Amino acid sequence: MSSTASTTTTTTAVARVPGSPEARAARGGTRLAYLRYVAGKLGGAAVSLFAVLVTSFFLFRIIPGDPVKAMTHGMPTSAEQLATLRRQFGLDLPLWQQFTDYCAGALSGDLGTSYQFHAPVGELITQKVPATLLLTGVAVVIYSALGLWLGTRSAWRHGGLGDKLNTGVALTLWSVPSFWLGLLLIIVFSVGLGPVPGMFPTGGMESGSETGFAYVLDVAHHMVLPVLTLVAVGYAQTLLVMRSSLLDEMGSDYLTTARAKGLRDDDVRRRHAVPNALLPTVTMVFINLGHVAAGSILVETVFSWPGLGGLFYQALSVPDLPLVQGLFVVFAGAMILMNLLADLLYPLLDPRVGR
Repeated sequence: MSSTASTTTTTTAVARVPGSPEARAARGGTRLAYLRYVAGKLGGAAVSLFAVLVTSFFLFRIIPGDPVKAMTHGMPTSAEQLATLRRQFGLDLPLWQQFTDYCAGALSGDLGTSYQFHAPVGELITQKVPATLLLTGVAVVIYSALGLWLGTRSAWRHGGLGDKLNTGVALTLWSVPSFWLGLLLIIVFSVGLGPVPGMFPTGGMESGSETGFAYVLDVAHHMVLPVLTLVAVGYAQTLLVMRSSLLDEMGSDYLTTARAKGLRDDDVRRRHAVPNALLPTVTMVFINLGHVAAGSILVETVFSWPGLGGLFYQALSVPDLPLVQGLFVVFAGAMILMNLLADLLYPLLDPRVGR
């Protein structure tokens, strides 16, 4: 019996030697498992992207309205002229051929030509990306940090007055439609209500007359209300997810062990509890980063922000099929990419994932 135990101990000790064949085999097995995990996630992302192409093509063709007639802006147009326009934009082709042409163009980076702007869809999207990245990027950074911080504090001191207050405010803001909150902020802080004077612009990104540092301040002034709207709704979701994840970890044995070792409560929370509660929140943060590309259609429309959200609303009202489809692919593709990055990051946060 003792001989068997001694042999086992010796084998384990050899396996732990960094340069031993057993250690190299263990590392090789871990790498292979991770590569299989990555391959599976990449395959899933490719399937999702193809589903997006199919959905974007067929979904927007059930929208009421004739895009060719919309292009004429209500001007008297003969049937021959309408037929010429349909032939010019390929709308006279069978649906299956339109779909194959669309997929071939999308995979090669050609998203088509906008019906209403008569410009390549890729160029139109590129022009609007900086405004959207500025607005939603700032908002995502603020509400992710705020939600993680408040969610951690609420869970660690759950049941207290601060937890009840934070949770109540978060649940209220999460249930509020973003466009309604934006309109409310415009009424109170742009138009003015009672003793509160109008302090901020009602919409747009700039006044158009400033240069240099004054231009930066002008853009920041226009950003206050739309960023506040996005932060109010976004931080609530992040807070609730982080709070729920951390509460699930609160009764774990490893936290009791960490306290028994004499670690301070703050160290137990920061070094042990929070890292293990981060996985669901990491997904949330990366999804929010995906929203940076999509922006917020309703918020950008309410505040007349010249970004991708406003462009999508304009395209949808026609309907401008190539532009709507191109924006939908960009929005969904950004979400797929961010979700993929979150999946690839998981094994670094928790080595049990992907094995």
